[in-house]
Amino acid sequence: MQRMSHEMQYIEFLGKMNFSPDSKWTRIQQLGRGSSGSVFEGCFENGFHFAVKVVSLHDEGSRGTNCVNQLEQEIALWSRFKHQNIVQYYYSYKDELNLYMFMELVPRGSLRSFYQTNPVSCLLVSKYTKDILHGLKYLHDHNVIHRDIKCANILIDAQGSAKLADLGVGKIIRMNDIKSFQGSAFWTAPEVLSAIRHNQGYGISADIWSLGCTVLEMLTCRRVPYQDMTPEQALWRSLNGKLPEIPDFLSVDAQDFIQKCLKINPNDRPTASELLEHPFVLRRPRSGNMPRRGSVLKNIFKKLSKKFCKCFYEYSF
Repeated sequence: MQRMSHEMQYIEFLGKMNFSPDSKWTRIQQLGRGSSGSVFEGCFENGFHFAVKVVSLHDEGSRGTNCVNQLEQEIALWSRFKHQNIVQYYYSYKDELNLYMFMELVPRGSLRSFYQTNPVSCLLVSKYTKDILHGLKYLHDHNVIHRDIKCANILIDAQGSAKLADLGVGKIIRMNDIKSFQGSAFWTAPEVLSAIRHNQGYGISADIWSLGCTVLEMLTCRRVPYQDMTPEQALWRSLNGKLPEIPDFLSVDAQDFIQKCLKINPNDRPTASELLEHPFVLRRPRSGNMPRRGSVLKNIFKKLSKKFCKCFYEYSF
């Protein structure tokens, strides 16, 4: 089926939102800034709010050209997808100054900003991990690798669901054919660096490694893998088979989940589908897991109540 033109996509988008082609929108506030441009909250005249990524077309040199090319690659990928755990793309267009990409507004921001200001329980991390896995399964089923899974690229919506964002470095794969380096060093799988050194390919298992690092980041709050090293040191350490430290205070299920994701051999890592059946995601406590805080407090209260009743009985009689 022939791909729709940008103009047709725009008319369809406006029609779904009950807008006319001459509808105007206003920038409300800046939500963030990344390597490829700034993201703003916007609003149409009828009150519909959205996010819009703005990239200048007048940045000097190859860097500006690369940013635009990367964003256009992101648009080409993102426009194909519709899933509850992937930020929804709406439409994009250019004017003389900028390239604009309209997308779903995800109001609670990134997982990274969330855990920096809020306590994150193991139960909540399990829930977010399940959401991320559903998004990854959808991408992998469509032969697309994200290549930059980390808390900063996971957004939380108003209902508390996690959504994959920033598909600018994503790529369609055929088997294990990707040979370029993209992503963030502290979350990068060892085979990615090996691909550069030995001209070998890598595939969707690289996302699973990054997921393991992301879960570790969530559970330890603010502790990114290899955090005391430079990006170059982190890459070399993972390439040489030295795993990030997994704290022993994590639950048995959490440690096992992360260890399965961080297998040095990518063929030994489970798929997103398989990880959706893991006890850490299904929240099936195994022996050796830490008891819930509520259960501990309840047992303490029961013991104190019995002791108080005994003392009261002895004092009264």
